[in-house]
Order: sequence, then C-alpha cells, then structure tokens
Amino acid sequence: MNADTLKSWRNAPRLTTFAEFFERTASGKGGAPDKGKPEPELALFGHDLRCLAFWDTHRRLWGHFDHHYFASIPFRIEEECRLGASILSFGLQVWARNERPATVYTLGAGAGTLSRTLARLADGRLKTLCCSPTPANRTCFFERHTSEHAHFHLGPFFDLDEERYLRDENLQPFRDGWDVLLEDTTFQMYGRDREDQLAFIAPRVRPDGLLIQVQKLARDLDEYLERERQKEEGFKVRYFSDVEIADKRRDVLDTMFECQVDWASTVSALKGLFSYSVVTWNSGNFYTIVSSNSKTALCSFVGSMVPPAIPAEYCYEPMPRLTFEDPLFHARATWRPAQPAFEIA
Repeated sequence: MNADTLKSWRNAPRLTTFAEFFERTASGKGGAPDKGKPEPELALFGHDLRCLAFWDTHRRLWGHFDHHYFASIPFRIEEECRLGASILSFGLQVWARNERPATVYTLGAGAGTLSRTLARLADGRLKTLCCSPTPANRTCFFERHTSEHAHFHLGPFFDLDEERYLRDENLQPFRDGWDVLLEDTTFQMYGRDREDQLAFIAPRVRPDGLLIQVQKLARDLDEYLERERQKEEGFKVRYFSDVEIADKRRDVLDTMFECQVDWASTVSALKGLFSYSVVTWNSGNFYTIVSSNSKTALCSFVGSMVPPAIPAEYCYEPMPRLTFEDPLFHARATWRPAQPAFEIA
C-alpha cells in the first residue's frame, strides 16, 4: 500500500476526531444506553437452537462498547447471533475437513466479543483475532478473556501487513491466511477508498474462505434519511434518550456519512477481488455482504443460516440477494429452517 494511502488512513476520523468517543464508550464512561440493556427477540430467529446457544455464551462476554453498539443498529444483536452461529458451523467444517484449526479475524469489532465467543465455543478448533486501535477495548478483551485461542491486536487494521505477520510471534497462527474475515462497520470510518481498503485485506482470505462485511451504505439521500429516521424513532428510542440520540448524531453520524459509499461503489470494489457475493441481511441502511472465490464455500455458509431475524418493515431487500448475477448460484443459496430448541405452542 502506498505511503499517501496509509497517511490518509492514519489521519482518518477513526484515529482522530472519533478516537476520544470510542475510548470513552469502550471504557464505560459514556455512550451507553440509558434505558436498559439490549437483548435479542428470540422469536425472530425461531428460537433456533444454534442461535440460542451462541447467544447464551455471547451475552456473558460483553464489553462496555457492546451495549452501545447493539442499542444503535436495529436488530443487529439478532444478526450477531445468526451470523456467529453460522461462522462457528463453517469454522468447524474447515477444522474437520483440513485437520487444522480454522482462522477467524474480526477486523474492527470493539472488545472482540464475537471472536472470544467463537474461540470459547470451538475450544481449540478455531483460532481468532480481533483488532482495535482503542486501548479500552483491549482492556475489556483481556478482562473477559476466556480462551487462549482468542487473540487481540491493539492498532488499526492496516498495522497488520505481511511483515507484521512474519515478525510478530503472537500472529503466528494466522500467517497462512483467514478462513473467515469479518469487517464490521470499520472501513466507513477511514474513508471512501473501498478498492484500496479491500485490496489490503482480501489477499489474506483463503481461496475457499469468506469475507463478511457489515456496512452502512449511502444511497438516495431522501431514502437514506428516511431509514435513519426509522432507526432513531422506531428503535433507538427503546434504549437512548432524545438527548443521547441528538448528541451522537451531531458528534459521530454526520462525520461518518462523509466516509460512507453507495451500493455501486461497494459492488465495484468487491467484483474486482471476488467471484461471488451475496447480501444476507439488511436493516435500514445497514447490510451484511458475504463474498468468496469459492461458490461451494459461499453456498455452504448461506445454507447454514436461518432466515434474517428482523421485522419486515426494517428490511428493504429480498434476500439472499446476489451482488453479482449468477443464476446457478442463486438456485443453491437458500436458508436453512430454524430448529427450535423446544416445542413452541
């Protein structure tokens, strides 16, 4: 990556104007919902056994930032359980097939609750890494560190170049690449250059691995603002006072909008690096997009997911939605039915 690009990332909002907000929120000194802790609506994923089991471990490992994050994005906590259960299943298949631990990297995921949950549940069959430039996230990570197979890097994603993997012994388990790489609403805080951002991380995704992105996409401005209104007035008011909502909009969201991209830019960047890509979740302006160079791997992953756990009025896309048109892929990309943990009357 050239020096000018790296310089622009180092001067981006995430490491400058946003740094104090993230440190304060991750340390529990601000940003938390003032109307109670968010919890999933279990009926939305049909009381599915895998999702319930994942949630039961996940909820015990939260850091301070999780309270803010899951109270801010409509039904993101249900998506975390749905997504986490499927990542775990995918990773265990990799382990069984290749006789080695699967590797999972959550790029920019706060205190690494997802990666710690995966490592704990897999018990050595997955090795995970989380990165964050916020020291308070590192503190939370190790305060709730329940598995030797979960690792943390204090620093931005672009610290982890090839040279760093080779010389850092803590990164030794990950030198051969990633089976699953999750970028969680991180690129949108470093700028709009999605092609450069993806070009930095994509080469380390294994040929039969997955890139999962949770992105907030800017589209038509009126449509974007209406979905934001729905998010704030229909969801965030459950957890935040009007004052808290207005403060975050002023301090964070307006700046973040300047670093978001539209659908066409996302598709263009992905298409240059991956053969297959599919939208597996939508909540207002937020999307989960899963990409791979292996049709088999992507179909297997999508097929391990229960249907999106979100009320219809928040979901604006028919799913699974193909990013790149491929009728043969579409025929195989179907959800699995929920398997309730108990009989529902």
